Amino acid sequence: MKLLSQRSMLIGLSLVALMAATRMHHFGSPLHLPDASVAVFLLAGFFIASPLLFAGLLLEAGALDYVAITHLGVSDWCVTPAYWFLIPTYAVLWFAGRYYARIHQYSMRSLGVFAGISFASLSTAFFISNGSFYWFSGRYTNTNVAEYLSRAAQYYVPSLTSSLLYLACAAALYAVWSARATAAVKAE
Repeated sequence: MKLLSQRSMLIGLSLVALMAATRMHHFGSPLHLPDASVAVFLLAGFFIASPLLFAGLLLEAGALDYVAITHLGVSDWCVTPAYWFLIPTYAVLWFAGRYYARIHQYSMRSLGVFAGISFASLSTAFFISNGSFYWFSGRYTNTNVAEYLSRAAQYYVPSLTSSLLYLACAAALYAVWSARATAAVKAE
């Protein structure tokens, strides 16, 4: 079994900490950052190929939700049979990150590719998660496509925006780190 590099360990721990710090509030508030879980799974796929990290992040998400509901007074409204659809939701993101890791290049064009893959995977993940909740949670009766689209429209842009902000920050940090690493190599 290949051990993770020090860099990978630091990134992995940072992603675990980011999810732990933000998971309690989906859209954020003046006192809390919005949930970074979606961005965390995409970034984990990009930076660390280990399926063990994916499984660990799934367990962390479940444990954080359990603690939030049982000890911190967070509503259990979302914990329904549809909760299991978070597994394919997060898998889409992790595999999108894995795909981008294979084609990544240090170029502006590659940044555009990352943006496109991020948008597509975030949108797919949103519709898996949101759609499964609408159709399979048991919270809505007389379900239909028009009502679903109306409900989804309320949450799509805020969800996408917060995730894209986290990914933009990560891309900026990665660019700075890469530039510093390149400069250090050239200086030697």
